[in-house]
Amino acid sequence: MKLLENSSFEAINSLLTIETGDCMITGRIESYSCKMAGDDKQMFKQFCLEGEPHLMQALSPPQTLAVSPGRLSKSAEEGGDGPLCDTCSRKTLYYLISTLNAAFRPDYDFSHARSHEFSREPSLSWVESAVNSSLGSAAGSRFTELGPALWKAIDDEIVLSECDIYSYNPDLASDPYGEEGSLWSFNYFFYNKKLKRIVFLTCRSVQVGFLGRSVQGTPF
Repeated sequence: MKLLENSSFEAINSLLTIETGDCMITGRIESYSCKMAGDDKQMFKQFCLEGEPHLMQALSPPQTLAVSPGRLSKSAEEGGDGPLCDTCSRKTLYYLISTLNAAFRPDYDFSHARSHEFSREPSLSWVESAVNSSLGSAAGSRFTELGPALWKAIDDEIVLSECDIYSYNPDLASDPYGEEGSLWSFNYFFYNKKLKRIVFLTCRSVQVGFLGRSVQGTPF
């Protein structure tokens, strides 16, 4: 997955580090091309050894329907044994996993992530509401000004009306934000199949008292 330069994203990312007094919010948006070249083709061939690209994979129910935005990163059932309600192709699953690897390398490896750790979100409005609620509640007036610019920048890059939206909701053992002191986090993928592009929006909130320990080895 190739990271695509976007000056609007860079400007917004500089504003997505917000200290509120008792917690630190850190977020970023990044755009990735799904066009495969070189190592990507080889890794995709390896991935396909477990199943053909067109085969459908079961996903977990979306977190936005099950929990409050403050718990977006936690599984509705910690064992991950909740009912499965949606599917995606193995090729799409590969893109989601590759995006995580590109976004969090070299600190984390998601190559063994499974489809039940991902969800397909029901609508853009659900995701907007969840993101705005989490960031608005924590950052207050600072996000009131930033929010519209955030969504406009994403729409300009990916055409939100044409996207399928997925989220990554792992158990604590696999969660890159699962360290002590983490209050909430979310990871959303806006996938435009026609553009062959994914915009990744990720954010977390950490208690200030744990900040020195939790930021070591993170990608932020």
